Amino acid sequence: MSSKRSNTWAADTIRKYMPSRDELARNKYLAPIAHRFLSPELWRFTRRSVPRGVALGLFAGFIIPIGQIFLAAFLALPARANVPLAALVTFITNPFTFPFWVVVANKVGQLTLNFDAAVGGMANEELQSGSLTWLVDLFELAGVTAFGFLVLAIVSAAVGYLVASATWRVLVARKRAKRLAQMEARLDQRLNAN
Repeated sequence: MSSKRSNTWAADTIRKYMPSRDELARNKYLAPIAHRFLSPELWRFTRRSVPRGVALGLFAGFIIPIGQIFLAAFLALPARANVPLAALVTFITNPFTFPFWVVVANKVGQLTLNFDAAVGGMANEELQSGSLTWLVDLFELAGVTAFGFLVLAIVSAAVGYLVASATWRVLVARKRAKRLAQMEARLDQRLNAN
């Protein structure tokens, strides 16, 4: 852990609990890909890597319920996304919020598929006879929810990328404006001193 202190509580917390590069290099499971995984560009916070990390973290968080951190980290390798941020964002779907997301995914799946309108003709007659109602119920419970999670993964990744890009630009613009104001104040002081 670095002893350097940042201006934000969030950055300090991430640094405190995030494993160091050396700890990850010693991990026996990461040894085969350590040379790629520990590349410095994957650990920097840049205008390109941050939105990619957020998008991949959201995608991995919704696409699979277990092991999403590893999926996000491995997807970050070829995408050159920020690995710690991708892993951190996957916690949007954690054991406490997962029941909520299951209900949301089911509703999104039902809305997207519009299952009642899709069934017609001969399939509708077969369904009304009652011989395949158990299959329809099973599909509605599992298939619609799984499709809802797929839609949530794609949409949240796109929205997360856009929001992270916009937030990054606003933060950088604010920081640049503050720096320019400080430079102008110093210049004014020098001109007034002369």
